[in-house]
This record gives sequence, C-alpha cells and structure tokens, in this order.
Amino acid sequence: MGRSVTRNEPRIISETGMDARVAAIVEPVIEDLGFRLVRVKCSARNGFTVQIMAERPDGSMNVEGCETISRNVSPALDADDPVERAYNLEVSSPGIDRPLVRPSDFDRWSGHEAKIELGRLVDGRKRWRGILLGARDATIGLKVADPAPGAADTVWLPMDDLAEARLVLTDDLIKASLRAAKLAQRELGLDDAETDGEPSETDGGPEAARS
Repeated sequence: MGRSVTRNEPRIISETGMDARVAAIVEPVIEDLGFRLVRVKCSARNGFTVQIMAERPDGSMNVEGCETISRNVSPALDADDPVERAYNLEVSSPGIDRPLVRPSDFDRWSGHEAKIELGRLVDGRKRWRGILLGARDATIGLKVADPAPGAADTVWLPMDDLAEARLVLTDDLIKASLRAAKLAQRELGLDDAETDGEPSETDGGPEAARS
C-alpha cells in the first residue's frame, strides 16, 4: 500500500560536504514555495555549477516552477555564500531516471527497476539492482536482478543504510513517467502547449532554469 505523500516528507538520502551546506540553505526556501528538494549537486561542469533538483509533492515540475525556485534561492545563497566562488545555478526537475530520496519515492515507483547503493555491506554487498517493491517498516523492498547462488531473490534493505538510489531508464519507465506528467498537467489545469516537451533521461529533466 502506498504511503501518504506530503510536501514536508523528510529525505532519507541527503548530501554531504558543500552539497549539504547548499541544501541546508535552499531547502526551507523551496518548501515555503510549495515544492520539495530532491537533490543538490555541486560540480566543475561549465566552470562550476550548483544543480538543484526539485519537484511538486505529486512529483511533477515545469519551467515556471524551476524559474520560481531559482529567483527565490539566489538571494539566500548570495547572503550565506556557501560556495565561495563564482558558479552557475541550475534548477531542474529530477528527470526520468531520477534519484529516489524519500520513502514515498520507492512506493510511487514500485514495479520499476532501480539501482541502490548502501553505506555498508548487507548480505555481502553494497550495490543492488532490481525491481522496487516499495517501502515497509523502515526498509526498501527489492526483487534482486542478480541474486547470489542460493540467496533469496527478494531483500528488504534498511533505509538508514541507503547511500544512493535511482531509477533505471526503461521503456516502461518512460511510458509511466509520461502518463504521470500528463495527469499532473491536467490536475494543474495546464495543456501540452504550456509544457516543455517529453521528460529527458539525462541528469535532470528538460524543465530547467539557469542563472
């Protein structure tokens, strides 16, 4: 059974280092705007880029939402200056092969393939791949794609041990993402002309704002 999705549902996978400092500044701003932070990632791309992935509580996002977040987090970042160097700010949707960072993400995308990395060994391994079975009792269920000889093909991995998790791009995932996007557009009263095309399989969706 899927869990209730709320705007302030805490993330179970979060950042470290500079990414964490940026996230601590921008997450309250993003939540006040009615969105949810998915991930912050700082990289040397294009000089230096601070990428913020965000979404509405229903998982949707559009260009206007990205622009709203960009306008509002920029002053907060300027005031606290966590990066201490010139950078490009990029706000985007999570994309199709998105990171999974909240328990509800694993419920929403149950039945789809994911890659999961743990912070410690569980059953002799840190890296797992398989079909999501949802979240239950502080664990994530996975039907394992490559179980070890004699091992069970289903595992329940502790949420506290998750280091990274993301969906694997498949035809079924693309179709499901497009259906979800169209449903969200209808609920928001948008039509196809107000969107930015099909979601992308790249790191972040097509809906992006840069400054």
